[in-house]
Amino acid sequence: MKAIAYRQPLPIEHAQSLIDVELPTPKPTGRDLLVRVEAISVNPVDVKVRAGADPKGQDKVLGWDAAGTVLAVGPDATLFKPGDEVFYAGSLDRPGTNSEQHLVDERIVGRKPKSLSFAEAAALPLTSITAWELLFDRLGIRRGKPVDAGSVLILGGAGGVGSIAIQLARRLTGLNVIATASRPETQTWVRGLGAHHVVDHRGAWLEQVKAIAPRGVEYVLGLTHTEDHFDAIAEALAPQGALALIDDPAKPLPINKLKAKSASLHWEFMFTRSRFQTPDMIAQHHLLNEVADLVDSGVLHTTLKENLGRINAANLKRAHALLESGRAMGKVVLSGF
Repeated sequence: MKAIAYRQPLPIEHAQSLIDVELPTPKPTGRDLLVRVEAISVNPVDVKVRAGADPKGQDKVLGWDAAGTVLAVGPDATLFKPGDEVFYAGSLDRPGTNSEQHLVDERIVGRKPKSLSFAEAAALPLTSITAWELLFDRLGIRRGKPVDAGSVLILGGAGGVGSIAIQLARRLTGLNVIATASRPETQTWVRGLGAHHVVDHRGAWLEQVKAIAPRGVEYVLGLTHTEDHFDAIAEALAPQGALALIDDPAKPLPINKLKAKSASLHWEFMFTRSRFQTPDMIAQHHLLNEVADLVDSGVLHTTLKENLGRINAANLKRAHALLESGRAMGKVVLSGF
């Protein structure tokens, strides 16, 4: 089968940074699904692994987000059958989705939204899981529209996770949604997704947030460069507020600054359930099915911003370069081999 791999960490502009290869077709065992990959999307984790994990000359296939069609199932699989259309975000500990056929545990797979194309669906899984777990699992935010729900500040609102988090917070909760974006086009994007307020995180965003929420924000989602914003986050948080983050801070965070306010800090890593085979691993199956229902009912919308064409090394390099530039909005997708 066709696949895109890398054999050593190299700058994305290097000819061998990502290469087209032929690999054996895998066979499903246990609760595996064998999926024909129809579309993929690219995430910051793809870039981080390619730049930092050395496969020592072996073909390492990246990619987590995928939408496709089930070709075969393992002997213990019960949730899907051949012919079903699915979408999912895969596992860090298995070969990735940048291949024609891919194995994935059915417990982290959802049904593809019927109203979306494969490309539109592929934009959603990883970021939907991350945003959902941030809001509802880590921070324990209640779904519903109470008048006293408070405010959430989403740092990096135009990125993949931010683009879903804004929609979930606006449509499923009563929170006042404040999102950051630094360029006119990204500010327009996050407003279109449903943010009540948009502030520019390149400047003195704390003063802007204080003007919107004088008593502080109850929740902060730190999606990017948290170490650069931490002092302002600590000041922006309301007493007994909560910060949840997903990025990898480049330096230690002075978390003692949260003590006076009895504020809490939470990590979100959407691969935790699959990596540790947690007893509630199937929660991601249910989560993705609920996302699919919300999409098909018009509550949530795909965050696909750019489709770069066929799934091959040349186009995948373009996608990685776009993410590395820091100028991507929403999600970048490739479709078809």
